[in-house]
Amino acid sequence: MRSAIVLVGGAARRAGGREKYFFTFRGKTFIDRLIDTLKEVADEIVVVARDPEQCERFGHIGDVRCISDVRRGLGPIGGLHAGTFAVHGEYVFVAACDMPCIHPGVVRMLFDAAVGYDAAIPCWNADMLEPLHAVYRRSALLGYLEKHESLSLRPMIWSLNTRYVPVEKIREIDPGLLTFTNINNLEDLESIDPVAGHDTDDPRDPC
Repeated sequence: MRSAIVLVGGAARRAGGREKYFFTFRGKTFIDRLIDTLKEVADEIVVVARDPEQCERFGHIGDVRCISDVRRGLGPIGGLHAGTFAVHGEYVFVAACDMPCIHPGVVRMLFDAAVGYDAAIPCWNADMLEPLHAVYRRSALLGYLEKHESLSLRPMIWSLNTRYVPVEKIREIDPGLLTFTNINNLEDLESIDPVAGHDTDDPRDPC
């Protein structure tokens, strides 16, 4: 069984107070695009919100569970903690909600690369990693998150038996590496799609 966790609990400060998962991109919200992609590659999807009130905003999404942070105010590692306890698959793809172009083929490749390891994490170089576009082994995460001290994901990655997947390997599936597109604000969105947020009949999809 393969699971997926989507972290949506950020405070949206860099997005002008707007929650990025409801940004519209080519006629679909970020969260709808992401869920549709993950349904192709995962047996279950869990959305992790910061609190029950935020969870209510995702009631329209079918076949997806939404849970809230158990340990609040810890950032991504708090969401990862709650999500890891909620899923059932031994291997789990973790994604941030502000990545509207995630490629299903890349996710499949990371699932395959993680077998026999605690994690498969894309890397641009030794210092630049993609921990929120990665696959982890659930049992390894549970062992670390039960008693972790750091709120940073990097110490967690270093403590695991991690397989680092070079982005050049990923480029074989996604030549433009669009799967890593990260949108922090509307200006970022308009840089890849000038008509983002506006009604359009243009069928082209930058992803």
